[in-house]
Amino acid sequence: MSLRTRLLILVIAAILVPAILVGLRFVQNRASEIDAALANLAASADDIASDLGEKIQGTAQLHYGLARARDLDTRDKTACSAFLSDVREEYPQFTGILTIDPDGKLFCDSLRTNRTLDLNDRGYFKEVKTLHGVVAVEPVFGRLTGLSVLQIAYPVRSDTGALKFVLLASFNLNKFVEFHHKRLLAEKDILFVDAKGTVLAAPKSGWSVPVGGSIAGSDLFRFAAAPDGEPFREITDGGRTQIWGVARSPAIRKAGLYILVGRSKDGLIAAANRRLYEDMAILAVASLLLLAGLWILTSVSIGRQVGRLAAMAKSLGRGDLGARIPEPHPGGELGGLMTLLNSTAESLEQQRAAIADLSHKLSQSQKMEAMGQLTGGVAHDFNNLLTVILGNSEHLADRLAGNEELQGIADDIATAAERGSDLTRSLLAFARKQPLRPRELDIAEQVTGMKQLLQRTLGEHIESSFTFAPDLWLASVDPGQLATAVLNLVLNARDAMPDGGKLTVEVRNTSLGESDLDVNGEPRPGDYVMLSVKDTGSGMSSEVLQRAFEPFFTTKEVGKGTGLGLSMVYGFAQQSGGLVQMQSEPGQGSVVRLFFPRLATSSSEEPSPAARVAAPEGHETILVVEDDDMVRAYVENELKALGYRVITTANGPAALDVLRQSADIQLLFTDVVMPGGMFGPELARQAVQLRPGLKVLFTSGYSQDPVKTPDGIDARILTKPFRRKELAAMLRAALSELPR
Repeated sequence: MSLRTRLLILVIAAILVPAILVGLRFVQNRASEIDAALANLAASADDIASDLGEKIQGTAQLHYGLARARDLDTRDKTACSAFLSDVREEYPQFTGILTIDPDGKLFCDSLRTNRTLDLNDRGYFKEVKTLHGVVAVEPVFGRLTGLSVLQIAYPVRSDTGALKFVLLASFNLNKFVEFHHKRLLAEKDILFVDAKGTVLAAPKSGWSVPVGGSIAGSDLFRFAAAPDGEPFREITDGGRTQIWGVARSPAIRKAGLYILVGRSKDGLIAAANRRLYEDMAILAVASLLLLAGLWILTSVSIGRQVGRLAAMAKSLGRGDLGARIPEPHPGGELGGLMTLLNSTAESLEQQRAAIADLSHKLSQSQKMEAMGQLTGGVAHDFNNLLTVILGNSEHLADRLAGNEELQGIADDIATAAERGSDLTRSLLAFARKQPLRPRELDIAEQVTGMKQLLQRTLGEHIESSFTFAPDLWLASVDPGQLATAVLNLVLNARDAMPDGGKLTVEVRNTSLGESDLDVNGEPRPGDYVMLSVKDTGSGMSSEVLQRAFEPFFTTKEVGKGTGLGLSMVYGFAQQSGGLVQMQSEPGQGSVVRLFFPRLATSSSEEPSPAARVAAPEGHETILVVEDDDMVRAYVENELKALGYRVITTANGPAALDVLRQSADIQLLFTDVVMPGGMFGPELARQAVQLRPGLKVLFTSGYSQDPVKTPDGIDARILTKPFRRKELAAMLRAALSELPR
């Protein structure tokens, strides 16, 4: 069985129960419509009674006004009749308006008949003589017109309360019924009956009792006269069944008038049946259209949409994550499945892009780490060589003091060695292996002290501004390295603005979240003090920006840059526990932001000043541990020249053997990083255990990690390369320091 046939069977089964329920609902609606039509009969009767009540009130107001008219306060019958005739022309709903003397005799009337009538037998006249300020109402047939009217009488009294005359207005019930018959669109019959059962107004067709006839004693009259009966009743008369509703207005019933509205039962039910047939026909047509639409849907739409889904699935199977099912999508499950497949493909594509991005970031991070390891190792070995070169150049300069030319050459060698030392220092900064001397620092205060230097460096063609936020946090930063980093950034900005521009230096507090990434694409959330240097220079392309922090990478001309400025800044910020961000576009300038971690608590201790050295020479015994032969030989010669006794070893285990055998050793002078598995700090820890009170001085071309001095050991560090005076001063400071 095909999918189309199965769906068709399911739909037929699905719509069968709702169709039955809808059919039952239509039958209920038919019953409800019949009930509503029945209730509408009574409502229509009440509506007619309400309108008649308003007409009575309006007539009472007319009487009130006429009672004060001077034209009626006369015994001139002709003038009185003329006045009432004029009034009646303005109120055509009245068949006549007349006045009656207190003795019951007609005085004047709007019809000008000049007839003599005695109205003492009329109920309304008997009632009105006892009233004050209100009207008496009675339905009758008019003696002058013979029409069914509602007599509305009003007593006109003198100031003493004596009855002067009675105003009478005959309200035309025939016109009133005709008006409402038209309003009800002739769908309903209207019947007016007085309290005796006399018919005052009758339906135009299908009614057997004429106007003036009586229905007293009939079921219809008993229904109408019942004080608290049902609102409507079914009456059969002469084989014709009608349903009547009666008005229950107390005022109208008190006046002796019953108002009924009726409708033939066949007509009432026929309307409800017609509506039922229409609803059932609509349901049948809708069901047929639904089945036809389903047939078309299953034949065309579903097959085509399933084909689109299959094509999408094949594309995903081939690994084409860029494939999409184009809009528009159908509604329902198929559309939802298409949307799901599209979102799945998009999610997989984003994951693939994220993996590629992470791979790129990992590769970049590994490249930077590998370059750091390489440059750190090169700088370490280079510092060992520079230590020997710088030291021997000092020896040559001392020995050649009498030969200015050769002494100058020796000085040039020393100068070149110092420049090489600066170069290795930049390499170590990038590799994050330079020995830092951080202290609690207000970065804005440090930059403020550099203002003049930076402005002189920029030149007059570049405008500079400095912005410092209030209440800046403190940070733990090496001030010398910070100054070097700021100077490097300013120099780069100057070179990017050869024709002038503007440089902005800003320091403020900031908090970074997970979405704030450093130049390697890594999040480093936390509180930081931010130092930014922004220029309006030439900017960088995206390719240059990706390599900006690589060592020796530069876009400057040969001889105008080493390519180590930004790499040193990057390494310094990383080693300080912070991060770097950089933004740049060609022609839009560049901005470099350095973030230094906020110092959580302010340190109460100030670093102790370096001990002043009174005598650079000594006589103590020093154990030198250095794995580099040339550096070891140089240090040995220098120490002996300074008067010290020297014992040398190439590694930590050999140094411990010496300490176990020789008792006369005052200071351990050891390299930090050495082969053999034992670094300088571990050697110092074991050495102090063997010789309590032994002084320790570390030396290093770089430190893989900050030197962690073991507990209970007083130690200093001397950075390679060093001059003779630096070595002598550090030795005396270490030997002279009092134990803790």
